[in-house]
Formats: sequence, structure tokens, C-alpha cells
Amino acid sequence: MALRIEDYAIIGDTHTAALVGRDGSLDWLCVPRFDSPACFAKLLGDESNGFWRIAPVSGPETAAPAGTSPEGVPLASRRAYRGDSLVLETEWTTATGTVQVVDLMPVRERYPEVVRIVSCTSGTVDMRMDLVIRPGYGSIVPWVRHQDGLLMAIAGPDALGLWATVPVEGRDMTSVAEFTLHSGQHASFILAWHPSFETPTRPVDARFALDDTTAWWHEWSSLSTVECHDYADPLMRSLLTLKALTYAPTGGIVAAVTTSLPETLGGERNWDYRYCWLRDATLTLSALMVAGYHDEAAAWRDWLCRAVAGDPTKLQIMYGVAGERSLTEMELTDLAGYENSRPVRIGNAASGQYQLDVYGEVMGALHESRRLGLDPAGPAWDLELKLLDFIETGWKEPDDGIWEVRGPRRHFTHSKVMAWFALDSAIKDIESYGLEGPLDRWQHLRAEIHREVLQKGYDAERGAFMQYYGAKELDASVLMIPLVGFLPATDKRVRSTAEVIERELTHDGFVMRYDSDNSTHVDGLTGREGAFLACSFWLADNLALMGRLDDAKNLFQRLLDLRNDVGLLAEEYDPIAKRLVGNFPQAFSHISLINTAVNLSDAEYGEGHRHEDRHANSQIALNRRPRLRKPHHVAPSRRSHRTRHH
Repeated sequence: MALRIEDYAIIGDTHTAALVGRDGSLDWLCVPRFDSPACFAKLLGDESNGFWRIAPVSGPETAAPAGTSPEGVPLASRRAYRGDSLVLETEWTTATGTVQVVDLMPVRERYPEVVRIVSCTSGTVDMRMDLVIRPGYGSIVPWVRHQDGLLMAIAGPDALGLWATVPVEGRDMTSVAEFTLHSGQHASFILAWHPSFETPTRPVDARFALDDTTAWWHEWSSLSTVECHDYADPLMRSLLTLKALTYAPTGGIVAAVTTSLPETLGGERNWDYRYCWLRDATLTLSALMVAGYHDEAAAWRDWLCRAVAGDPTKLQIMYGVAGERSLTEMELTDLAGYENSRPVRIGNAASGQYQLDVYGEVMGALHESRRLGLDPAGPAWDLELKLLDFIETGWKEPDDGIWEVRGPRRHFTHSKVMAWFALDSAIKDIESYGLEGPLDRWQHLRAEIHREVLQKGYDAERGAFMQYYGAKELDASVLMIPLVGFLPATDKRVRSTAEVIERELTHDGFVMRYDSDNSTHVDGLTGREGAFLACSFWLADNLALMGRLDDAKNLFQRLLDLRNDVGLLAEEYDPIAKRLVGNFPQAFSHISLINTAVNLSDAEYGEGHRHEDRHANSQIALNRRPRLRKPHHVAPSRRSHRTRHH
């Protein structure tokens, strides 16, 4: 059985990532890409579906002050990332001594590697390693052989080799190593994937990999040019997490590294998030640009132009990490699901939905990247012209909405606002950069959409913008209205909407996307869900814009307190179960954290420019410019030579 979602940490190599639990167990890893089949899938099943654990031997002499896992393995006494990096240190204090496991994935040369270094820092500690490799999402038992110090597991196209400095033997379909370390002693384990039809290369030297990987991440984090006063640490951890979600070869950014972690424990709201949502990637890159990471912005813009090239009426809401369009959804019936949450899904049928709002997100992101110095013309503007041709008529049609509901299409208020935002961004590009386009026609259309939303999307009796035209249901997505400049935060309708949502669409102070318990709702699913964390960050932004800075700061601090011990957030928080739920770690949550941190820092210290003075993308800095440090000009580089273990 898997641990709680908040008991996991992430390691990655900007191609894929793994989840490591507080019991020393690596329970989720897809290789060689984020969206490849998992070779460790215990997260969605049990130990028979694959895991890799290194931990002190459990027994009456082992102190476990932090508790034990469902299998009785002691949980770590402490864990933390090594500085501003993705190198994870996990420490156990036992009755006989203290031991530390350092986990990392080197920034790869060609194929993925996981390096695990065990060090005894005091006394003597008995250790055990258990390795169960199960490719195909835990369904395939590979052929395993030992040869010349190498354990090799092969199944179909996949081959994984384990090199270890201690003896490893096979027991009951498990590879096991039992060893004792005294103070100052070390053991290392390196697991490397390669195509089964190729000869494995020798692994990287573990100590070199540790130093090189730590230095790479520290160098990357040092490039940040944003100074955020009271929130520097959570902001940097979120930036690092977003970088970890980047697929380096293409610049695409996945929404999360997992699939089917439930929005409600035991429920059916389980989706595959290992793809690149235009909405999530746009907001992610906006935050990275604010922080000074323009290389990532340029790489994503190029990925975007490649992925969406073609007929704008065929624009998908998500793509594969290399721009793949076919994301066929299917269910894995062999997996029990996280805490029996079924079905377990791979692929995502929502890729075929029509979501009008993503046109606004794409246009806003390209406007923001242009404002920050990326090429203002060329292929990007050609793409935008095609998208706007579609929006001129497509905005009138009902859509599936930002939340990917699987009920009937509606005229969602947020979708219409984002169509307005698409036009608003294009108009500003023409006015600021002299780009060519039908300015008068777009200005008239922008005004038309604005009038319609005010007439049909606002319920004067409720005093709030509603979920869709004619609805009585609330929806947190309308909190974006002041954040994209559709109306100022001082407008009484905006203020009233925020107050109604704060009063009627929160649970324990955290904002729900909509009332999922309402049987008349349009999402086509059963059961409730947790509070969607991004929506609570949006409320904090609204409160700050309304002048309620103390309330905004208090809500933001409560959200920061939901992070796990290494600073990570899932998609949602269940205020009843008091647990993180949904896929993990979630880009949408961390991007919102970054934006709100910048917003509140600027509001607190009186820096930047008002939103009314310039429209940046979505929620960035409440459209105030952040305070900048002197930028660094050295980009982290991949080293051309790596010492190999012989």
C-alpha cells in the first residue's frame, strides 16, 4: 500500500521524475519519459506492482519516532532537499545509529539513471534494499539475470540494470541486499534504463553524479532574478518543481508526474496529468519569465508553435511532451488504484474537448513573452492571427470549460472572459509593436464580448458572476476576471463576486472549483472533490487587489502550511480528510503559489506598477513588476565529460 501523497518527494532529470516516500521507497517512475509506462507502480497498487526501497531493517531495536509505513518500515526522522536542488536527503535515527540515503537523478547524457547513496553518520545501522522491477505499469515480470556485478532486468523494449557496491541476491521474485554500515561507511546503488536491444553503458560514478547534479541545480536556481522578500524559500522550491516538470528535449512542461491520484480518496475523479496542458504550461512559463528564466520561455514558445500548428479549429487543450496529439484514454484494470480509487486511467479523453479559454491563455502568454523581449514577429504572430480568425466566430459557441467537465457544453463565463483576453492581448501587441492586424474590427469585437459577459454572466440578485450564462451555480474561475484586466478589482461586481465565493464556495476557508456535491451540476461525475488549491491562491490575489492585504496574507500562509515537509503541493486539499489529494506535484498549484508570493511581496513593500497600467498574462504579479536582483549571466551547462563507474 502506498503512503499518503504528502509523504512523497520528487527527484528528476528534466525528462522524467520519480516519487520517493518517507520510508525510503521509490514507488513511481516512468521511463524514459514522463508519459512512458511506469516500471515502479506501487503508488497505484501494491508492492507486486514494483518498487525500490532502501531503509533500516525493521525490528524491535529500530527506533521509529516518525511512525512506520503500512509494511512496517520505519519512516524517516528527517528529510530535505540539498539546498536549492532536486537532490533529496532522507535520514533515519535508529536505536543503534543514524543513516542517510541521498537520492538523485543525474541530468542525463542519453538515458535515465537513479543514484542512491547510503551513508552511516553515527553508530552502526543494519540496512536492507528491496527491488521489484515491474514494467508496463506493474503488469510485467521481467527476465532477471546477474552477470559481472550487474543485475539486469529485461521485458520487451525495456531494460534496467542495477549496479551496487554490496551483494544483491534474488528472493521470491525480489532482488534483496542486506548490509551493515558503520559510522563513515557508504554504499551506493545505480539503476539505469536503456532500450533492451542495446548494450548497457557503464553507470556514472555515484559520488561524481552527486556533486555534478547538485552543482547543476544550484547553478540553475542562482539564475533567478526575482526577489520576493518574505516568501523567497517557497517561491524558489516552486520554481525548482516547475523546472523538474520540464521535458528538456522539447521545452514542454507536464502538469504533474503522476496519473490517477484521486481528487477524492476512493472516488472516480482520477485523471492522467503527465501531459502538457496549454493552460498549465502557459501559466508556468509566465512565472518563469517573471523570475528571469527566458530560455525556458523561448523553448516553450517554440514547443507551443510546433504543437498547435495547423487548423486552429483543431487546437487541443493538451499535447504529449513532444507535441503528440493522440492521447487515447484507457483504464488499467490490473491496478487497484491509490487507496482503492478506481479507475486507474492512462491517456486523457479531455484532449478532444473544446475549451475556449485556452485561446486566451495562449495569446496572453505570447503577448507576455513578447513584452519581455522575445521575438515580437515571425511564426508566433502568424499563429496568433490564425487563432484570432477562429475566435472571431468560435467565441459564440458553448464549450467544455476550464474544468474539463464531462457533461453538456455550456456558455461558461470564464471561457468568454478569456476570449476577451485573447483579443485584448492581440490589440496591445498591435498598439505596442506595430504588428499588422484588423485593429478596428478586433476592438469592436472585444467590446461586444465585454458587454455580453456583463449582461449574461452576472447575476445581480446573487451579486456575483456565475458559472455559465443563466446558471445559479458559482465557479471559482471567475476570480480570474480582475487578474486578466477584464474589470478592475475596485468594480463593485468584482468585489461582490469575491465576497460571495468567499462565503459560499469555501470549505474550511479553502476555495472549491464549484459545488461538485450538487447533483444538478454539469460535470457528469459522482462524488465530491477537494479544494482546488489554485483557486484559493486566486482568492488571495483578489483580496490583495481589493485592499484586504491582511486577509490575503493570512490565506496565503494557510496555503503555504499545506505544503509537505519538502515544500510540495498536490492539485487539491481535502479539508475533511485533512490530506493532499490529486496528482502530485502539481504545476497549477505551484505556479499559483509563485504568482501570489510576488503579488503579496509587491503589495507589502509598495513596488511595481498597477494592473490598470499594463496587462501581463493572467495573474502575474497582479500585473506589477517584481523587484529584481542583479541577474547572473552564466547558464547551467551539461558537462561534456562524466566520470564512469568501473
